[in-house]
Amino acid sequence: MIYEDLKSKFDQNGYVVIKNFLNEKETMELKDAGEKLTENVPAGVKTVFATSQTKQVADDYFLDSADKISFFYEKAALDNDGHLQVDASLALNKVGHALHRLHPTFEACTYSDKVTNVCRALGLVKPVVPQSMYIYKNPGVGGEVISHQDSTFLFTEPDSLVGFWIALDDATLENGCLWVIPGSHKTDIHKRFIRNPDKSSAISQTIFQGTHPEYEQSLYVPLAVEKSSLVLIHGKVVHKSEQNKSQYSRHAYTFHVFDEGISQYSEQNWLQTKVGFKPLYIV
Repeated sequence: MIYEDLKSKFDQNGYVVIKNFLNEKETMELKDAGEKLTENVPAGVKTVFATSQTKQVADDYFLDSADKISFFYEKAALDNDGHLQVDASLALNKVGHALHRLHPTFEACTYSDKVTNVCRALGLVKPVVPQSMYIYKNPGVGGEVISHQDSTFLFTEPDSLVGFWIALDDATLENGCLWVIPGSHKTDIHKRFIRNPDKSSAISQTIFQGTHPEYEQSLYVPLAVEKSSLVLIHGKVVHKSEQNKSQYSRHAYTFHVFDEGISQYSEQNWLQTKVGFKPLYIV
């Protein structure tokens, strides 16, 4: 497929929606794989991921997940003693961060011709994939994702981060679709999430630097998209999603690329690999 105006739209708005990016078979294969992951959560794993709180940032399990397939629960899915409050199939927030390397279904999607064609249309020279996630956003327990920029967490210099967000269910206003602020990628990176340089700190192994401003709700545009759609998200574009208050899931497969041909991945970033980042191609 030829994406004639993709780069100009992406540069202007900081995001692009591509409908029918995957066919029905490909979409179902990803969702089936994500659902099967819920059946294989290792015993003893009780790490919660929620953007509105920072409990997970001091967790070795979270910090060591760059080269593994790791499992993270919704805050509402566990009680204070770590016991499940909902069915196990609905309890996970996400699975990450090396699905693109360690799981054949997600690897095939990430390194497909469809993805490389988009990267070429964006003009990327050596796109590499630092991380990937299967996000569940299940009914009732699927939590809010507060306003943020992805480059807060995956800082590159100069910034070349691009998020690939693939809807595996219809994403609606009711089940927690993405909301973005068009053009907000033209601002600076407001905040950094890094490994704490103070190795002796007993408070946390990671820290935030900077402050993410409060944006007026009127600036956000909802991205209600049908399953199989791809949303491209610039690393600096401000976006969020609301809690899933519906009876329907809002599963998505998402991964990030940055251009290693022009950018340096920060050694301060929370996510650090021991094996390097595999490129999609090299021009």
